[in-house]
Amino acid sequence: MTYSQLAAPDDASAGSAAARSTRRMRNRVLTSSFVGSVIEWYDFYLFGVASAAVFNKLFFPDFSATAGTLAAFATLAAGFIARPLGGIIWGHFGDKVGRKRMLVLSIVLMGASTTIVGLLPTYATIGNWAPLLLVAMRLIQGISAGGEWGGAVLMSMEHAPKRRGLSSSVAQMGLYGGILLASGVFALISLMADDAFLAWGWRIPFLASAVLVAVGLWIRLGVEESPIFTRARGQAEQRDTEKPALPLLEVLRHPKNLLLSIFLVLGPFAASAVYGTWVVSYGIKLGFPRIDVLNAVLISAAIGLLGQPLFAGLSDLWGRKVVVGVGAVLQAVSVVAMFSLMHAGSVALMYLGISLAALAHAVVYSPLGAWLGELFPTTQRYTGASLGYQIAGTVGGGFTPLICASLLTAADGSTAGISLFIAATCLLTLIAVFVAKETYRSAL
Repeated sequence: MTYSQLAAPDDASAGSAAARSTRRMRNRVLTSSFVGSVIEWYDFYLFGVASAAVFNKLFFPDFSATAGTLAAFATLAAGFIARPLGGIIWGHFGDKVGRKRMLVLSIVLMGASTTIVGLLPTYATIGNWAPLLLVAMRLIQGISAGGEWGGAVLMSMEHAPKRRGLSSSVAQMGLYGGILLASGVFALISLMADDAFLAWGWRIPFLASAVLVAVGLWIRLGVEESPIFTRARGQAEQRDTEKPALPLLEVLRHPKNLLLSIFLVLGPFAASAVYGTWVVSYGIKLGFPRIDVLNAVLISAAIGLLGQPLFAGLSDLWGRKVVVGVGAVLQAVSVVAMFSLMHAGSVALMYLGISLAALAHAVVYSPLGAWLGELFPTTQRYTGASLGYQIAGTVGGGFTPLICASLLTAADGSTAGISLFIAATCLLTLIAVFVAKETYRSAL
């Protein structure tokens, strides 16, 4: 008996059993979304941490210190560039054949590419082939990540539609959990002696992905397809028996919601790239010990993880506009505060500054999974939400570390330009908040 069949019992006893089975399946879906997202984003953000701390030395050693860092961040950006392509591919098939199948494929693809990074020879061994292979694996990661977020968020909210902000936040908690795990593992490995760390220690977190993917795959294979999607697909097939609509074309035919989804996520993405990735290299440049900077990022991820259900739940009560709007303003201010506290030179104040930026990010980011999904109809939801999110990720997240490094060099070490850049992206998010319709009480 399937999940959808259990939703229509014949008698009271069957109804009770159906309710229990429905709750069990819902809980398994939420667990799958969280664990799968943790593993996917562990893989994706592990590359980001390594770009700031390792890849500039091992894969771009002929460059100067500044140029090597820029090259490493450019490689990091390649994964973000590939994410919209992943959003299109995963979104198309996710809206046509189902969310579950695409989520299974994404976790396998991400795990394989991450494990291969841990096996790659460095520049000292194979020369220019080393950075080329590194970029290739990053592109595969980006394509996989392009479909992960949309599928995990939609499976969560479509299986538990009554409090969509809260249910979708479970998948978004996985993003923070992945950052937390990646930063934690890398911080632990960083306790090794520098020679051992650079020689082979950095590979351990990448190779560990193979074990994590096996666990995540087992969990994901045990969930059933979204009942809301199953019903919507059946209705769409009855209407479009001769020429089924292409989800991407339908989304592009009415681009307003796509543009709004891009701008809603742009500010949060750019800010998270500053305090969650670029700040590692900047903190080391200021003289803070690498382990302290990595630990600060670790704490910031924990704050984001705990903040997701809180602020997403508030958006179910107060609306998406209020929470995201307030969060966008706080996010812009928090980056200025973070730099001011870091420049004081105190390790404790550095921790505080990065933590404040993470708290503001939790406010603005938490309701966005539900809001983006609510902007699109069911048979376009995977494509529309994923494409908007991933385009914003490419522009706001992928290029921000590179932009920050360039702005810092051009301004002789001043962070004023970086703060203005983040404020501008948050302003675009705020404008989108005012234009977008309120959807927290709308039916899926």
